[in-house]
Amino acid sequence: MLARISAPRIMISPETAGVFFSRRWHGNSTIFALSSGQGKCGVAVIRISGLQAIEALKRMVNIVKPEPRKALLRNICDPDTGEVIDKGLCLWFPGPNSFTGEDSVEFQVHGGSAILAALTTALSKLKFNHALPGEFTRRAFYNNKLDLTEIEGLADLIHAETELQRKQAFLQVEGNLSRLYNKWRKTLLQCVAHIEAYIDFSEDDNIEPDVMVKCNNLLKILSDEIQSHLSDSRKGEILRQGVRTVIVGEPNVGKSSLLNYLVQRDAAIVTSIAGTTRDIVELNLNISGYPVVLADTAGLRKDAKDVVEIEGIHRAKTYAQGADFIILLADSATYIQIGKKYEEFLEDYIENLGLGEILLANGKLRENCMVVMNKLDLLDSDQRQALLKEHRFIGISCATEEGFQEFTKRIQAHLNHLCGNPSRENPTISQARHRIHLANCSQHLHNYFELIVADDFDIVLAAQEIRYAMRELGLITGFVNAEQILDVIFSEFCIGK
Repeated sequence: MLARISAPRIMISPETAGVFFSRRWHGNSTIFALSSGQGKCGVAVIRISGLQAIEALKRMVNIVKPEPRKALLRNICDPDTGEVIDKGLCLWFPGPNSFTGEDSVEFQVHGGSAILAALTTALSKLKFNHALPGEFTRRAFYNNKLDLTEIEGLADLIHAETELQRKQAFLQVEGNLSRLYNKWRKTLLQCVAHIEAYIDFSEDDNIEPDVMVKCNNLLKILSDEIQSHLSDSRKGEILRQGVRTVIVGEPNVGKSSLLNYLVQRDAAIVTSIAGTTRDIVELNLNISGYPVVLADTAGLRKDAKDVVEIEGIHRAKTYAQGADFIILLADSATYIQIGKKYEEFLEDYIENLGLGEILLANGKLRENCMVVMNKLDLLDSDQRQALLKEHRFIGISCATEEGFQEFTKRIQAHLNHLCGNPSRENPTISQARHRIHLANCSQHLHNYFELIVADDFDIVLAAQEIRYAMRELGLITGFVNAEQILDVIFSEFCIGK
């Protein structure tokens, strides 16, 4: 059983509603919190939101009629004793033109811990509540200032560590995804309204005879658009979470040296002893704006006898199986000495590593794998030239840093293929939650088309599938309101005229 929230647009369980309503969701309380970073800083921002927010200006700053969105430098005092706490900027944002949609005040003060403690005490004397985590944003949602995708984008923007993560998150905050999903939801809303009207009023002259044909055409186009949107190879999710990249190869081939070069520090131990790396060494780095979670792994070989090394090999294979991008490292000197053709050498090498099921598909190397030949410095001039003529792999030397310019270009190309480049024109799915609801929506549309092809299909059941599809889109953005269907019916079909 679901309980409808009266003012906003979502449906929640009674248990959750009890938590929300028990304290402050009817707007009866005023909240405050430090909105800038924790710790000592030059300037700190205290945000206040709620019906009584203006009391902070009246009793702490002695401003009765503040001018909206104008910064005033004033003494900020204790409301009971009148003692000056600090001198700072005071701003007034009357609702609904504020972040939360409520009356809001901001104090910009010096960021000392004693000042912030005194301000917290002073605001508590006004019977304001200290904000819960995310409460300002939650109020913005309930006051229709942000939808769920924009809120998720805001959280991603705060946590963005690379330029492309920032770009993707900012586009989402700006409503890039919201506009797309709301457009799709509007199409479903129109179609289900027309179908409802067809069911209830098909015997009247008010309904066009081809209304079902038009609806089915719209739904087919929408279904194809959603399928195309889902077929994005998880680019947005990979960019948001970071590209899980793993370096694999036989023991003592230079995996740890390559990792140390990429992170520009001695993060992994490098020795000439095979099997030095036993566990996964995982580090975060930024490559041309792409977030990369880079992992060095134990050297892979079939004849390992040490129980710790065997476990390290098992972990390396497991990590590689779930990786987004794999750097397969081999010894260029070994490749030259064996004298096999590249395809034959690669197949044997992958088989000896035990990575056939992970790296090969239909006998060919997977697209998310890049082959790198290390130790160019051990080859003579003729051998080096012969090896570098092969463009299906990259030749490098971790000792002399030869070939790293081309190596970096190739990595950037792979990362661009995996993550894409966020744009307003091509919104990407950034959350697993979105993908689940979109897949459900697509399935309901599929169910609808399966129902209507039957000779004795029930149009009422078919219409219900459209409602389910619309609800799935509504769950992404936070808009779920069945009453809107009636609004479309009355406006477009003039029923009851």
